[in-house]
Amino acid sequence: MLTLRLITEETERVVRGLEKKNFAGAREAIAEVIEVDKTRRQAQTLLDQNLSEGKKLAAEIGGLMKQGKREEAEEVKARVAALKQQGQELEQQKEEAEKRLTTLLCQIPNIPYDEVPEGTCAEDNWVVKSNLKECKEGVDTVGNWDTNPEVPEAKLPHWELAKQYNLIDFALGVKITGAGFPVYRGMGARLQRALINFFLDEARAAGYEEIMPPTVVNKESGYGTGQLPDKEGQMYHCEVDDLYLIPTAEVPVTNIYRDVIIPEQELPIKNCAYTQCFRREAGAYGKDVRGLNRLHEFSKVEIVRIDTPEHSRESHKEMLEHVEGLLKKLELPYRILRLCGGDQSFTSAICYDFEVYSEAQKRWLEVSSVSNFDTYQANRLKCRIRRQADKKTELAHTLNGSALALPRIVAALLENNQTPEGIRIPAALQPYMGTDIIKIED
Repeated sequence: MLTLRLITEETERVVRGLEKKNFAGAREAIAEVIEVDKTRRQAQTLLDQNLSEGKKLAAEIGGLMKQGKREEAEEVKARVAALKQQGQELEQQKEEAEKRLTTLLCQIPNIPYDEVPEGTCAEDNWVVKSNLKECKEGVDTVGNWDTNPEVPEAKLPHWELAKQYNLIDFALGVKITGAGFPVYRGMGARLQRALINFFLDEARAAGYEEIMPPTVVNKESGYGTGQLPDKEGQMYHCEVDDLYLIPTAEVPVTNIYRDVIIPEQELPIKNCAYTQCFRREAGAYGKDVRGLNRLHEFSKVEIVRIDTPEHSRESHKEMLEHVEGLLKKLELPYRILRLCGGDQSFTSAICYDFEVYSEAQKRWLEVSSVSNFDTYQANRLKCRIRRQADKKTELAHTLNGSALALPRIVAALLENNQTPEGIRIPAALQPYMGTDIIKIED
């Protein structure tokens, strides 16, 4: 949630940022926030004056009674009663303004950083790095690899390979639950477990503390990280208990720090977590949802950081390098995109997507998003840092990224590593799999 201070002190920058994010009616929305805040502050000022005057008058009553000035005392009492009534009206006015202000602020997305490209959709994202040399010329200088790995020609998509090698049973998942809930079996289940352990071990080696959080959260947690009310329709809701199945471990892990003041010297905090993730994916259909491309339940390892404002960009860079390192070790063709304003999430200030190439499908598959939320989530969470020097508090910065989401990684591993002998296992995964190849007889 944007802070009122930012909105009132840097109004034009906020409006320009919202327009870059293609937020309709940005100027009008910000103007309404400022006006409602003005009403709230005026009500508070009048309420303070009212209370102050009421206290002074109440103090006079006893003296007047002692002096036998009963009639004057009754007049003062009447004035105090009138002020009390007026105070109740002002209190109600202030509360209504506060509720309206919260509603308005929750409807306004985060503003993007200056380096976020202009654009309205995925086609406007910038490719900033690739090991297939597909970077747009002149867009960014952070990568352009000289290597151009040869990707073997693959003829079968992963859903056919999964059936041929008895790795994933999509029909059985439909029988048990419904579409989008596959059943992994045999070497397919082992591959899932191998990837989870590999990702967690890599995160631990990079200094992340492993967390095993709940996979259901309350409304306050969903609000804290921005899933509610923005993505309420995309979350599975347990209505009887008013709990939500998590769409990502970002939600419970980041909420560890809700209503917490963190000493500056403890930052950056680095957490990782493996969880199942649940997404309704309402409205999703077509070829892009075949097989593992889009699921309602899937496994993911998430990395989360809490940091100071001055160090959060460095943290973001380190997280990007960590995710890239995973894809290198998995020997997958990948590219990194800096998302344009119109393709960013509601809460992010800057976001990079990682995509792996599916040779059989001839398309790129998103496997990770790594975002810096600046103070947007922290303001909702009331997550603050306490400075060591002067003991003052200020909002922290929060960051998170997938490291990694499994379904499309599995799809790319199967499709890009199929050989006449079987499906080759990358060297980094072989200790976890106990084999270097998956054969049909397995």
